[in-house]
Parts: sequence; C-alpha cells; structure tokens
Amino acid sequence: MQFLLNVIFGSKAYQVPRTVICMKLRYNVRLYPSASQRGSLARAFGCARVVWNDALRLRRDANAQGLPRPTAAELSKRVITEAKKTSERKWLGEVSAVVLQQALRDLETAYSNFFASRNGTRRGPKMGPPKAKKKATRQSIRLTANARWSITNSGKLRLPKIGDIEVRWSRELPARPSSVAIIKDPCGRYFASFVVEVDDKLLPELDVEETDTGIDLGLACYAVLRGRKIASPKFFRRQERKLRRAQRAVSRKQKGSNNRRKAKQAVAKIHARIADQRRDFIEQETTRIVRESQAVYVEDLNVKGMAARGCRLGKSVLDQSFGRFVRTLEAKCARYGRTFVRIDRWFPSTQLCSRAECGRLTGPKGRGQLDVRVWTCTECGTRHDRDENAEANLRAAGRKRAAEMRHEAERQNACGEHVRPRTSRQRSVKQEPTRSLAAARGGAGGSHPRSRG
Repeated sequence: MQFLLNVIFGSKAYQVPRTVICMKLRYNVRLYPSASQRGSLARAFGCARVVWNDALRLRRDANAQGLPRPTAAELSKRVITEAKKTSERKWLGEVSAVVLQQALRDLETAYSNFFASRNGTRRGPKMGPPKAKKKATRQSIRLTANARWSITNSGKLRLPKIGDIEVRWSRELPARPSSVAIIKDPCGRYFASFVVEVDDKLLPELDVEETDTGIDLGLACYAVLRGRKIASPKFFRRQERKLRRAQRAVSRKQKGSNNRRKAKQAVAKIHARIADQRRDFIEQETTRIVRESQAVYVEDLNVKGMAARGCRLGKSVLDQSFGRFVRTLEAKCARYGRTFVRIDRWFPSTQLCSRAECGRLTGPKGRGQLDVRVWTCTECGTRHDRDENAEANLRAAGRKRAAEMRHEAERQNACGEHVRPRTSRQRSVKQEPTRSLAAARGGAGGSHPRSRG
C-alpha cells in the first residue's frame, strides 16, 4: 500500500511515494496471579529454564568434543520427548509443551545472534554466547498461538495449565496479539508482554524550517533542543543513598537465609523503581519531541566509551540512559513519519562557531574544558552558550545530511535500484526484454519478428 507523502525542505516541496510499514510493538501489562497460579508459573519458569540449560549443555559438549552441532529436532527429542520418560525429568509434562519448545527456539535464536555478531552481519555491539539461566534472576516463558492462550471477555489472561490470571489493563490492544511472554522480574512482579503487529501512524505534517531541531545530549542538562531544554532527572543519584543502605543490609545477612533473600528483594525494588522512572521519562519526552518536530537530528554518541573505566563521569553517563533515549526516539520517528538523522560522533558541534559567517573551530576542547559553559569566538567575537551552540551546529549538519538523503532517494529508479551517473564514454541504450541480445546487435538467431529476413 502506497500513498504520496509531502516532504518540505527549504522553500521547495516534494511528493515522495511512501509505503505503509507494518511493525511489531510490545505492550506490557501488569499481572496479579493468585497463590496457586504463582506456583504454576514458578513450575513453568523452572521447566523452561531446565530445558534451556540442558540443551545448552549438549551444544557445549558437542563443540568441546568436535562433534557436529545437534539440530533443533535432535535437541527437542533428547531434552523434551525422551527426558519426560525418565524419572529425573518426568515433571516436564506438567506444563504446556509450547513453553518447552519456545525455550529451545529462544536458544537457537540466541546462538544465531551470537554467530551473526561474530561474523559481522549483525549490527550493534558484539554479543557473547548464550549463558545458563539461574533461578534467582529474571524469569520468563513465551507462548505462541499454538498454546491456545486467550483473553477472556472479563479481561483476564487464560493460560494453559495455569488458569485465568487477573490483568491490570492500562489501554486496549490495537490488534490481536501473535504471542505473549509471561515475565517475573527480580522484585517479584509479574508482567505479560504482548506482541502486536500494527501499521505506522502518521502525524500531521509540520513546517520543517520552523520545527526541525537538533538534540545535544549532556550531563548538566539532559538535552538541549531548539528553543527549550530538558533538565537532567538524575533518577539513580536521587536513590543512591537509599540503595547504599539496602546493599549494606544485604551484606550483613547470612548467605542462604530468608532474611538475605528479603534484603536482596528490597534492593531489587529500588532498582526497579529507578528503571520505571527512567523509562517513563524517556517515553514522555520522546513523544513530545516527535509531536512538536518534523525532523530530528541527534549525534551518534559512544555511550559505552563515555562510561568506560577511568572516566569519573561513568556513573552519571549511565544514569542518563542516552542509548535508550536515541533508540526510542528513532523508533517513534519511523512510526509517526518524522525525519530522523544521526550525526557523526566526530562532528565538532561544541567547538564550531554556529555563526554562518564564521564557522571557525574556536570553542572549548577536551574533557579539561567541560566546565566552560559560555565562550566567546576569538574570530568573530560572538558569545555562545555551549549547549545552544552545539544544538545549532547539529541542526545545520542535520539539514545538510537530510538533503543528501533526499537527493539519493531521488536517484533511485522505479525498481528501487540505485542509478549510477553515466560517464562520457557510456551510451544510453534502451533495453528491450522481448528481444534477444543477438537480435539487438543485428546478428542471427533472434526470435523477434523484426530479426527475420
């Protein structure tokens, strides 16, 4: 399905055919299982964890002995079908078979991602091999449509061999979900994560010249946009003293005791509160940016390098969660029809004078001048705010990059192929698919009527 999308840049307007994109979204809701249902879920979590660990051990043993990698069918037969017949694993039959099969599929996906990351075909940071799952960490199971789970008319989630679980719905699902994952976090909360396939939802178009913005991310100020600033929330710093006391309480408890388990759960609750606050903050701010801006330009920061050991600002950098902010903003721009451009991380947005007539590199440089928040250009004498000047430079660079991207899109032909510019030695040849090469050159053997004498 295609329609015309008006793209406005500068004083010119373009009509570009745009395809409606179907994307998969996750909707998380809170679950409140009863005491018996919590026991059934714990049994399902344990069975899925055992199947994962058994299959992982078989693959590791085969690799260590130099044997061929066991296929998914072989793993399913050994760790599920044959294991149910033994006295040590006969309790695997107490849960849905789909839960066990999905655990194997998740292991196959983890290995595929690991090999793709090692070969360089997977984008993002390097991934390690799958690890064994532990009982004390986050637990999860996944159910597809084959498991015959459903949502009842009363709004409860019906799971096989578990029952109807009470759900706290915050909003309705936009479509029928294809799968659901049941999750128990370290602090004891239960969630259902639904996968729903929806179409992109375009927002009304805005004037690019008036609403596009660069985003300069920082520590003193979380983000500087065109005309406004977002204050740094510092969620971890606010809870750091309470977290320190809770962690000291864990260290005083005897290992393996119930008091230590309760103290560790108290620490997990503090971490969950920080994560929830940070996630809600990012969702709200990115939604506002997408609604107010037609184009967004963000520099591609190396967050892992900024938070590396030896950097005294590592804890503050990780507290800001810049990576999650940029990923969420990019996904929302793709869904709502906004332009999103990443600026190279080596672009000197802070050092460059944003005045059009100047453009000299006279700004503060390096970590030693992080405390310089206002500076004066030595070439033109313009006084700059450090963050506002960086935003203006990012906006100018983003506009230039967006123009290049639009020019590249215009050079594509109707088949989606990239059209190369012809050189002076190349001739323009019209291709006729119904005519053979020999006939086109005037030789014999052509099947076209014009080739016959």
